[in-house]
Amino acid sequence: MRVSDRISRVEYAIRDVMLHAREYQKTGREIMYLNIGDPVAFDFKTPDHIKRALSDALVNNNDYYTDSEGWMELRKSIVGKEKGKKGLELTPDDVLVTNGVSEGLDMVMGSIVEDGDQVLLPGPYYPPYSSYAKFYGGSIAEFGIHADGTPNLDDIRKKITPKSKAICIINPNNPTGEVFDSKSLRSIVDIAAENDLYIICDEIYDEIVFDEKFDGIGAVAKDTPVVLLNGFSKTYLMTGLRCGYVCMNSNSRQLDPLRQNIFKLARVRIASNFPVQIAANAALHGPQDHLPKMVQKLKNRRDLVYSRLNEIEGLECTKPKGAFYMFPRIDLKNKWNNDLEFVIELLNSTGVLTVHGSGFGSMGTGHFRIVYLPQEAILNKSMDKIEKFIKDKH
Repeated sequence: MRVSDRISRVEYAIRDVMLHAREYQKTGREIMYLNIGDPVAFDFKTPDHIKRALSDALVNNNDYYTDSEGWMELRKSIVGKEKGKKGLELTPDDVLVTNGVSEGLDMVMGSIVEDGDQVLLPGPYYPPYSSYAKFYGGSIAEFGIHADGTPNLDDIRKKITPKSKAICIINPNNPTGEVFDSKSLRSIVDIAAENDLYIICDEIYDEIVFDEKFDGIGAVAKDTPVVLLNGFSKTYLMTGLRCGYVCMNSNSRQLDPLRQNIFKLARVRIASNFPVQIAANAALHGPQDHLPKMVQKLKNRRDLVYSRLNEIEGLECTKPKGAFYMFPRIDLKNKWNNDLEFVIELLNSTGVLTVHGSGFGSMGTGHFRIVYLPQEAILNKSMDKIEKFIKDKH
């Protein structure tokens, strides 16, 4: 039986590399997982008040279908965060609750991308953005990022064509950890306004910023068609519970057709998980004291990995400003044909599992991504193995 051609357009390097890990697991040797950004799989645990809210929802029989658009109490709380704290003009009617940010991205891409449309992505980019755009018949164009972490505005303008539909931003960025400041965001907003483009801005790591404050796009959105994606997986350590949301700038009349139609997709899938929405609401209103502790712990681990990687001959790395990823450049020098070969050989030789940079777009070629979520002892052991592996190749 045939499957559709569109399914061949879907790639997800972060999970695809696990196929190689499963083969390695058969040897019985230890694997050090530096490939998936799931803090809850390490020593970052869901706060107790969130878990209690989830269990109470079940005990109190609040596990029926709620509104397809999302539970109204949670939508109001999301407005409180995204408008009250970050400046995006919103009402609850501009908010759609989804089963994770990925479902929200799927719905947005499915609503705006048609055959032949182009979507602009920062290079390197988080793979689902490319996969969903291509799945719905679109193509992608990567725009560059300067060495100082600011977007290359000239490159963005150069890449825009009559077929361009949207500019996507992941801020803080996955896989590089770069963070755009308000000046950069304002410039991208202006370019989008000049060219009648959507801006799809993913701020899932908005609270995980280390050395400076985070500027959300909402504060500079004005009346442009900004579609914000966010969720609870990273900041509130709810990865497996899957709760995210889509926010549409209420000041933008250009978003009215999307506002009127995207909720059809929400109704088709019935509803998001109601008990998890109750837990998410508790996350926004409950204690926030886990946040500074989490950020400090991650900052310490970032500094450790950054220092260790830059001591290794043949690697070069910039210091991430947010999230929990490092994206070192490999000096291949005829030792490896490409970054995927490097990652597979590193795994088979040392048990250290990372992700090849080319899985994050053409501008990721020659790099690999490390997740620095594990405890320091594991990170140091992994760095020792990477250092010996590269040294033995020289």
